[in-house]
Amino acid sequence: MSDLGQLFDRAFQPLTDAVAGRRIPGGVLGIVDTNGERIIKAIGSAQLVPKQRPMTVETWFDLASLTKVIFTTPRILALAEDGVIDLDAPLISVLPDLRQYDAGAWERTVTFRQCLGHQTPFPAVEPIYTYGRDPDLLRAFILQREWRTRDPVYSDINFILLGLALERLSGKTIRDLEPGPGFAWSIEPDAAAATEDCTWRHRVLCGEVHDDNCAALQGAGHAGLFGTAASVLDFAQGLLIGASERSIALMRTPMSDTRTHGWECPYEGWSGGALCSPGTIGHTGFTGTGLWIDFDNGKAWTLLTNRIHPTRHFDSGIISLRQAVGDLVNGAL
Repeated sequence: MSDLGQLFDRAFQPLTDAVAGRRIPGGVLGIVDTNGERIIKAIGSAQLVPKQRPMTVETWFDLASLTKVIFTTPRILALAEDGVIDLDAPLISVLPDLRQYDAGAWERTVTFRQCLGHQTPFPAVEPIYTYGRDPDLLRAFILQREWRTRDPVYSDINFILLGLALERLSGKTIRDLEPGPGFAWSIEPDAAAATEDCTWRHRVLCGEVHDDNCAALQGAGHAGLFGTAASVLDFAQGLLIGASERSIALMRTPMSDTRTHGWECPYEGWSGGALCSPGTIGHTGFTGTGLWIDFDNGKAWTLLTNRIHPTRHFDSGIISLRQAVGDLVNGAL
């Protein structure tokens, strides 16, 4: 068995234990290296209610906030590389109507780079979907709202605004943009891992976006992408072999102790575990997804689960599961 295979077998055990302990219905673990060797394995159930379906390596997942790093970040960085935008320019260079009724509003000073690194005063969460179901009206609401401020935190608002910039520049809505090879904005229910029994949509979500704000906006820059373990690994391998050196350099460049341009970098207690190399970046998604890319050692791994099925209001142990898998991928005995 190859070294990669031995690492994989050990790293798969915490996922096996989580499913056996009924903390999550099921999951898929995948790992790839720069030589193209990859291993993907599934366990458990893709859906429990109202019917039961097995998890397979071909199961599609609602990737949630992995949308930020797989879809939005690369496109924003590519636009910067092509000279279409300046990362240090304010968003109003593309969205001149942002807080257009107050020329001195702080929102009008926020830059693309600050949004990528979550270095803005926007709130961590905002139930935009509770303000209506008209996606155009909600877009106007986001642009004109006087946002409450606080110290910089990880905020979906940053990437919702970056998504609005992508829409404005392309003349298309997010869902009309190409999601990328191996990805989609929705998928047939029987091919997808189920997420939550949604309290306001009154159904178990399967193959449609879980994120409430993304659903109401009918596409946004912070969530909404669907993919399989194979498509996530394909994306990661593309970065490992240097698809765009300038953009990848920014993805690896810290903007704070915990964040790079779009991604997270290792810090005490982060999702990738305690044994990641300094050259690792990663990100997670609320639905139970995650991707970590180790440039120093030429490997990447993805852990995709349906940990919020049928409800988010349950301690699935996803944080410790991700960390345990990461440590074993990185050689813990």
